[in-house]
Amino acid sequence: MTNKVRNSAHEASPPINAPIIEPVNARNNLALLSGYADYLRVEKGLRPLTCEAYLSDLRIFAELLEDRDAILISAVEADVSAFLDHLRAHGIDSRSSARKLSCLRGFYKWLLLDRRIHHDPTVNIESPKAWKVLPKSLAEPEVTEMLERAAMGAAHPQAKATTLRDRAILELLYGAGLRVSEVTSLSVSDLGLDSGRVQVRGKGDKERIVPLGRAAVQALEQYLREGRPHLERISSVRKKRPAPQDRSKLFLSLRGMPLTRQWIWSLVKQSNRHTSPHGLRHSCATHMVEHGADLRSVQMMLGHADISTTQVYTHLALGRLKAVHRMHHPRGARRAGQPAESNLLPASSSVPELVEPQHAGKEPS
Repeated sequence: MTNKVRNSAHEASPPINAPIIEPVNARNNLALLSGYADYLRVEKGLRPLTCEAYLSDLRIFAELLEDRDAILISAVEADVSAFLDHLRAHGIDSRSSARKLSCLRGFYKWLLLDRRIHHDPTVNIESPKAWKVLPKSLAEPEVTEMLERAAMGAAHPQAKATTLRDRAILELLYGAGLRVSEVTSLSVSDLGLDSGRVQVRGKGDKERIVPLGRAAVQALEQYLREGRPHLERISSVRKKRPAPQDRSKLFLSLRGMPLTRQWIWSLVKQSNRHTSPHGLRHSCATHMVEHGADLRSVQMMLGHADISTTQVYTHLALGRLKAVHRMHHPRGARRAGQPAESNLLPASSSVPELVEPQHAGKEPS
């Protein structure tokens, strides 16, 4: 009898472990990230790879918040500071940490404008101090040697269609300073070779007109005349019905598909292992500044939203700046036939000071 009572009591007692409740943090974060991804793609017009990079940073932050029993929409300044400390503890450099913080700023600015939060947790967070990394560019003789080698291959009587295509790509990367994603997205209709220009869709789907030099125009004309028709015929044979968007692309592969960023990166590396597609873009801007181009024109050509991005090229043109300093500064000028020391006056010489008379009540300008 006693055993029956014990068994019935054991069956009626509640289980030791509490029932598992599905956490809602992950679902709330996923909904926010999905909405932000739509905002970046539709309203901001960012590229898929850029959107994925932003979302990846936000997912890392969301994982840290889950350990702190918080979600993205309820994060506070202490959470953001803990996130930066977490990155620093795991060896993430200040430049990458600053980029991730910038991603958080954009995300919470979106929530604030959408009136989902009342305070931005990143507003009082100081960005990590990062060394400015100057873009690497090639010297002019290096670029000239690379392009001349490509031109020699294209000038061969039995030059292949791919050789003509590769030369046109290199001339376009350096001659117009295009991004690799801008090159891969070009269509034949974007070219205006008669007027020496190309219409480019850059970051955020912003369009701009970029001038083309004579060498780039000649390379593109030869590719369109002798190279691309051959690639298009091959693609039509291999693919019964090529997609219209594939056939309209300017640069085609032997399979009739648009070239990828990775393929163009490999092409540039084969031409010069010390540079990349973006390195040719930097070389284009640097050489223009060294030859006297103003920053505003370079900014418009490269498609920079802020001129502060373009100002970095003034640091790369130190050779020209030094020459200008020697030519125009009274303490740096080196006149023909005179050593630099002759420009400095001896300590015993006296120079009369010229002072313009000041009018009463008027400050000097």
